[in-house]
Amino acid sequence: MTNTPAHSPHHDHDHDHAEHDHHDHDHGHNHDHGHDHDHGHGHHRGAGHVHAPANFGAAFAIGIALNTGFVAVEAIYGFLGNSVALLADAGHNLGDVLGLAVAWLASELVKRTPTARFTYGLRGSSILAALFNAVFLLLTIGAISWEAIRRLGAPEPVAGQTVMIVAAIGLVVNGVTAWLFASGSKGDINLRGAFLHMASDALVAAGVVVAGLIILLTGWLWLDPVVSLIINAIIVWGTWALLRESLSMSMAAVPAQIDPAKVHAFLQARPGVATVHDLHIWPMSTTEVALTCHLVMPAGHPGDDFLHDLAADLATSFKISHPTVQIETDPNSACALASHSVV
Repeated sequence: MTNTPAHSPHHDHDHDHAEHDHHDHDHGHNHDHGHDHDHGHGHHRGAGHVHAPANFGAAFAIGIALNTGFVAVEAIYGFLGNSVALLADAGHNLGDVLGLAVAWLASELVKRTPTARFTYGLRGSSILAALFNAVFLLLTIGAISWEAIRRLGAPEPVAGQTVMIVAAIGLVVNGVTAWLFASGSKGDINLRGAFLHMASDALVAAGVVVAGLIILLTGWLWLDPVVSLIINAIIVWGTWALLRESLSMSMAAVPAQIDPAKVHAFLQARPGVATVHDLHIWPMSTTEVALTCHLVMPAGHPGDDFLHDLAADLATSFKISHPTVQIETDPNSACALASHSVV
């Protein structure tokens, strides 16, 4: 059987190519189990590495600076204005700062060169950071919700005008930050997450402005903790999804946007493939997906072009950027019979 990493020509590799010439090549390795393995790295002749995505470092820096300043303003005036609604939104915007920092960190760590021990580099740190942010946000929201519930039983005076002004500033800050990531949101799920988060926060800020106006006009002090609880519910809804997804990713689950049954069917339908087994799909980071599988091809090894095309199609159809495919030509081999397909 043949073990062949099928790397897409459209993927930026982290391998050391100092001893390779980017031409199609095969290396025979004899292992203790007696099988010969053929390793072919899927570079097309003359094909260069893909360029890194556009650098949004300045956008991240500006967005983090704007939101950090706004968190400080919102927290100060939340205490001075006696508004738990503002404090709740300050906690939310602190989460935004952490979320932007994580997205920025992930975009930088993906550029780190792998080492002998960390063979995928530090890509997985973005998953751990997302998990930390989710837990941190839930704890913060829990504390603020407790205070809001207490105030429902004993409403306290709230500076409605202060609430309106500060929330209006937040509307502008969140709107500008969302705009900074709008151009990159279509081609990068990491940037899309930042864009959607900030855009939704702008809508929440608009809701707080309306609450402040109603308090000014009616004197309904109970409205402040009620709005606080509504904002917290929105945050928990989004954060719970983040917690669930980051936990799944940390356990190497198939990313939610990929249907493993469809990937299996796609591989099974490739010309010459009799069966597919030992299919594994997992996230390397919050933006990159890896795949390994065995393809049983009784007619013989299909050649490097087959692997190049397979890698490119996996990247296009499923956003899988790190596929490694093992070709087996004997359907009755012990390896094929003892394995099973994970779908």
